[in-house]
Amino acid sequence: MHVNLHINGQPVAVPAGCSVAAALAIAGSGISRTSVNGEARAPLCGMGICQECRVSINGVRGLACQTTCSADMRVEFT
Repeated sequence: MHVNLHINGQPVAVPAGCSVAAALAIAGSGISRTSVNGEARAPLCGMGICQECRVSINGVRGLACQTTCSADMRVEFT
């Protein structure tokens, strides 16, 4: 079973139950944000401590590694 969501406006189908961090990896590079210096950042610890996976999920800031994908979810990062 798959869940359909949007990452930066692009539709993505991912396995049901996977995290947003996993969806980012499935969708391509796995990048979740850029640093203040413009460097690409990606999830590091996988348990919410490092804060590297901060994204906007349905308009609210959250951690990609701690959020399970749901249907029609909208994930944005810059």
